[in-house]
Amino acid sequence: MKNYLNFEADIKNLESELDKLKDPYNEGGLSEVDTNRISKTQEELDNKLNEIYSSLDPWQTTMVARHEDRPKSKFFIDNLFEDFISLAGDRYYGEDKSVISGFAKFNGQSVLVIGQEKGEDLESRIERNFGMMRPEGYRKTIRLMELANKFNIPIITFIDTPGAYPGVGAEERGQAEAIAKSIECCMKLKVPTLSVIIGEGGSGGAIALASSSKVIMLENAIYSVISPEGCATILWRDPKKMLDAARAMKLSAKDLYDLKIIDEIIQEPLGGAHRDRSLILKNVRESILKNLNSFKEMSAEEIFDQRKNKFLKIGRSKGFINNLENLSSLENKKNNMNQFFINNKRNIFLFAAFLSLLSFLYILL
Repeated sequence: MKNYLNFEADIKNLESELDKLKDPYNEGGLSEVDTNRISKTQEELDNKLNEIYSSLDPWQTTMVARHEDRPKSKFFIDNLFEDFISLAGDRYYGEDKSVISGFAKFNGQSVLVIGQEKGEDLESRIERNFGMMRPEGYRKTIRLMELANKFNIPIITFIDTPGAYPGVGAEERGQAEAIAKSIECCMKLKVPTLSVIIGEGGSGGAIALASSSKVIMLENAIYSVISPEGCATILWRDPKKMLDAARAMKLSAKDLYDLKIIDEIIQEPLGGAHRDRSLILKNVRESILKNLNSFKEMSAEEIFDQRKNKFLKIGRSKGFINNLENLSSLENKKNNMNQFFINNKRNIFLFAAFLSLLSFLYILL
């Protein structure tokens, strides 16, 4: 059974009509397929899909990113990689089933694969905790990322989570510390890291694994510091203002690409990734292959510097720094005001001494 979003009513009607036309024997009095009408209805459906999906607002994009039929991390892991060996446990507390991780082969090359998994049905979603990782999940991925770094194995992560699990037990076991350590680990790696945001990229739960050499998003995915409902509740005390919040947050792939927060957008089939899984699989495979190949000629230090420069550049396009290509050093950069003080140091010192003398004389008199 197909699931439809609330703005897809016209699409639902057209697809229902198309299904009946393709199977006329289920309808009383019909005994042959009307190919002309099928072609006309299919054309209407394609036009309607193009009309709706070419002008999605940020909240509609959020709903598409959360669509329950959307391909999940397990789907990509099962179909993109060979010889996948799942590894479990953080060696401290236990196993977190909301994240799948292990080593595999991609195009003949060994890779570490990490995927946040929401689950396909109610039972699996409860088991996977709806993709919300606990501290042991982040500690498991840290352990495996450090192992991959030791053996010079690239890392590929699939991001799909509303955020880290906010339960009392998770907080007691150090949720914030685990997320911070995961971000630190990602930034210190000297192997290529690719993050593909396939659905929701929510809050620190996502960025803990998305601090990567390349951050890639599917066309209808979202990536934000908080959910639109949460943002609306905090700012306006009204969760129904999620459309205003979604617009202000710039959470769509296009907005984030324009802001240079992500590196690439993977095009989805018309109507969303769930409508043509083979096509989205092909597009993701090509993107991963292209980006892995771009790091083949780079040394470990160059890979490390590229990732650091990438994040240091964010938000600096209109700042004092003219050369954004080399930000590897965290030293203060000299802007025009600094240069003015350096060039006129003697005059400034004499002026300050003169003011001090005047102040002293004023006190005496």
